[in-house]
Amino acid sequence: MDGLGRRLRASLRLKRGRWGPPQENLGEVVKEPERALEHCLPNLAGGQHFFEYLLVVSLKRKHSGEDYEPRIIYQFPKRENLLRGQQEEEERLLGAIPLFCFPDGNERAPLTECPRETFSFVLTNVDGSRKIGYCRRLLPDGHGPRLPRVYCIISCIGCFGLFSKILDEVEKRHQISMAIIYPFMQGLREAAFPAPGKTVTLKSFIPDSGTEFISLTRPLDSHLEHVDFRSLMRCLSFEQILQIFASAVLERRIIFLAEGLSTLSQCIHATAALLYPFSWAHTYIPVVPESLLGTVCCPTPFMVGVQMRFRQEVLDSPMEEVLLVNLCEGTFLMSVGDEKDILPPKLQDDILESLSQGIKESQTSEQINEHVSRPFVQFFVKTVGHYASYIKREVNGQGRFQERAFYKALTSKANRRFVKKFVKTQLFSLFIQEAEKSKNPPADYFQKKIREYEEQKKQKKPKEKTVK
Repeated sequence: MDGLGRRLRASLRLKRGRWGPPQENLGEVVKEPERALEHCLPNLAGGQHFFEYLLVVSLKRKHSGEDYEPRIIYQFPKRENLLRGQQEEEERLLGAIPLFCFPDGNERAPLTECPRETFSFVLTNVDGSRKIGYCRRLLPDGHGPRLPRVYCIISCIGCFGLFSKILDEVEKRHQISMAIIYPFMQGLREAAFPAPGKTVTLKSFIPDSGTEFISLTRPLDSHLEHVDFRSLMRCLSFEQILQIFASAVLERRIIFLAEGLSTLSQCIHATAALLYPFSWAHTYIPVVPESLLGTVCCPTPFMVGVQMRFRQEVLDSPMEEVLLVNLCEGTFLMSVGDEKDILPPKLQDDILESLSQGIKESQTSEQINEHVSRPFVQFFVKTVGHYASYIKREVNGQGRFQERAFYKALTSKANRRFVKKFVKTQLFSLFIQEAEKSKNPPADYFQKKIREYEEQKKQKKPKEKTVK
């Protein structure tokens, strides 16, 4: 693995180029952690294009003839008349994608059966902008051993549920003919991405079926639209999820192990979403390709997913302060040991009590997401929700955060001890930097919960008794 950075730079020309996979910075991650891939996906109001590319990636024999490698066999749209710099950037982007569509390494061969999996990955630019790859991996129709295929949609929009439905439509059309994918994707490309809670309807013609109307609805609560908490809850207990959250809050190294790409992808996105309104600002790789397993030796914070077949390689790697989560068995294979003591005890109990109230089978995925996310948002409301009162404005409007006064304002000693550590993290620093620039707090879900909490405190405050 010591040749990791060298091999990667040689194959993708990442040192000179702007685009590359999330691991483009692994060679320099110690020097420039702020350029590592961030979890935070664009919170878009609507009106943007749905996607940039639809790609079909398949396995092709290497020139040596002994092994297979992933290659793009279909691309929509084809880019023409690009300037030289744009063309080089596109080539680097498209050159990075196949590796993440088939992260299994040497496990590439014709198969008679293969689980149908939906997962995602993220590519980041050095300026912090991101593109998400939404993938559907399956075996094409046929008999006998066949090579798996991946449909991959590249977009700058984070909305896993919506793109999963789009992949359903692409898959359905591909089973008939590649030719009828084009008009569907062209219609999607011409449609404006809906605002939160809104729906866009596409008209599409399918031979022998006639004209179909496809409705794509965006969740109303956009900060959870890239998340499905059900996989995380199926794999782990609430107590374990709370310990993982505590580790992430202090920006420790977290590795998830699982067999399936879907499980890894969904669980790591769910874990990062628990940090809302804060954004994971370090290395973040939902599924680590085999050639990049050296990631787990990085000395800086990371949150990564590794397929179970590489478990031994991970265990043999020199690592410190790592939480290694086995999603298949619901256990921690490695831990620091203090995960239960990071968060204030009273607030831990509040989170667990809220989570344990139960989820009904009839609840939608949006309702489940809200149920799981709410107590974690409330945790941040209670610990740092008063931040805006401690940003002092100068004459030019620039804010200055009063850190010492901020954490001393907390009456609970346990809360104060936690917050004194939390304010030193990049999670909090990036959040407060944005708050210092903005004269008014954003009108988002977190601010709404802060206002509700402050109103509740006012109502609970006992009335002063007058002395006659």
